[in-house]
Amino acid sequence: MGTDAIELGIDDGVATLTLSRPDAGNAINRQFVSALRAHAEGLTDRADVRVVIIRSTGRNFCVGGDLAYFAGITRIEPEMLELATDFHAGIHALRALDAPLVAGIQGAAAGGGVAIACACDIVLAARSARFTLAYTAAGLSVDGGASWFLPRLVGWRRATELILSNRVLTAAEAAEAGLITDVVADDALSVELQAMAARLAAGPARAFGSVKRLLQASSTASLLEQLDAEAREIAANAASADGREGVSAFLARRAPEFRSGGRR
Repeated sequence: MGTDAIELGIDDGVATLTLSRPDAGNAINRQFVSALRAHAEGLTDRADVRVVIIRSTGRNFCVGGDLAYFAGITRIEPEMLELATDFHAGIHALRALDAPLVAGIQGAAAGGGVAIACACDIVLAARSARFTLAYTAAGLSVDGGASWFLPRLVGWRRATELILSNRVLTAAEAAEAGLITDVVADDALSVELQAMAARLAAGPARAFGSVKRLLQASSTASLLEQLDAEAREIAANAASADGREGVSAFLARRAPEFRSGGRR
């Protein structure tokens, strides 16, 4: 761990990305997106990383773009394009990992903070957490993949309303809408996040990656294309060390010991 805007720690198969600008609400600026991209791309070939946690320090998860930083930019359009490009490269690199992405949300998640949460596979939120898109309130359009993830999570109609209205959702409302996975007590968030990561880290990393790829492709693939993809993935997983171990453990009525890293 260091003094980066996003700090990375790796322990026992779990990589933890900690948003570390608490005094600024972990707002997104140049340092933030550079760190996100560097850390995410650095995880690409780490076979020892089986789960990635995204968490934050301070009262808020991420309040979105650092508007004070934006206001100080002189070459607005090209510099904002560069910032968004790095932000998106980091999001894409994280999504390409076989390792499940697990986020823990406290306080406010707004704008790009919501986009980061949307990119994760499992999102746990403290009961007092709040969610809002916030972009159009500042005259901006969405980024971070929000226009891609959000309709898939909550539906096109609700996604449009949330982006245009900037309505604030409680954690319970976010869970009901499908934006997050579950709501936990405020003082239990850290414990629940670590417990979830530990359970996933003990699972079959390559099979998890297969599931992620199949689900992502399912909204645009034809049934035949999806069936073909499922056939290829299950065959490859059956032949893998984890697949053989899983079948053997099931037949022997014992807990499996999955050891292989993901494909990426």
